[in-house]
Amino acid sequence: MEEQKNLEEQKNPLSLPFSAIFVLGIMIGALAVYGYYNLSFPNLKSSLSSPGSANQTDNNLPTFSENVQLPVRWGDLGKQMVDSGVINAPELEKIYASRGGLDDNAKKLLYSSDNGNLVINQQNSGYLLNLLWALGLGNKNPILENGPMNDKQYGGAANFASTGGWTLAKGKAMDHYSMYNFINLTPQQQALVETVSKRIYRPCCDNSTYFPDCNHGMAMLGLLELMASQGKSEAEMYKVALIVNSYWFPDNYMTIAKFMAANGVKWEDVNAKEILGVNMSSNSGYSNIVSQTQPVQGSKKGGCGV
Repeated sequence: MEEQKNLEEQKNPLSLPFSAIFVLGIMIGALAVYGYYNLSFPNLKSSLSSPGSANQTDNNLPTFSENVQLPVRWGDLGKQMVDSGVINAPELEKIYASRGGLDDNAKKLLYSSDNGNLVINQQNSGYLLNLLWALGLGNKNPILENGPMNDKQYGGAANFASTGGWTLAKGKAMDHYSMYNFINLTPQQQALVETVSKRIYRPCCDNSTYFPDCNHGMAMLGLLELMASQGKSEAEMYKVALIVNSYWFPDNYMTIAKFMAANGVKWEDVNAKEILGVNMSSNSGYSNIVSQTQPVQGSKKGGCGV
């Protein structure tokens, strides 16, 4: 099914300053159908020695592997963001000290220059969300400057959870908004990001990634920019976005998988673009699914803060 709403319909006043809807979510069973990405989603081949591939349970719902290596090179982006002040590293480390601290891999993403592909798992998905949030916020892009974030009817770009909510910058978040050339896109790559961003939603609101008013939207924008800059196709971008969204909203996508199974479609057969669209991944679309399916619920709730 294709999205039926245009951009004007996407804009949701309820998503204004810090009012993004909190969603159910604990990192239960990361939604990566197989361990490593290739072109035929979601037949994802594993380049890791574990955990192996997903299996179908008796009720036709998938069980998920724990680690997924994404086809996205991180390089020195963390270091660039620390050096520019988009990320105040001591403040970030202070927050994570209360969460068990940053392990060596997390510190490497923040401080080193020789990082390879990102690996997402149940434990680090929130940390990657924050890194990508900072990337989306700080990277210079016309979507931030000319898109809905700067629409006068919403009072300016500073008035959203994705900007005011980023408290881990040196100075104010808006001091870094669309300021740095962390990622340079060709006109063709920029057009691709704009096309794909308008078709990827998240269950916390009714806005697409093109309107990144919360942390999940801003982080997804950063991820799309990074993928486009590394030559990924539109189809590839949807595949990776679904994997990552599923880590950030595990209960929601387990529920969507349950809904699809009830309609005779196994998770490995779903269309990533369709699942990410307004009819399933937006808040209203997901609510419609919940009206037809008992939702999967975890014991913790995730939100739009760091």
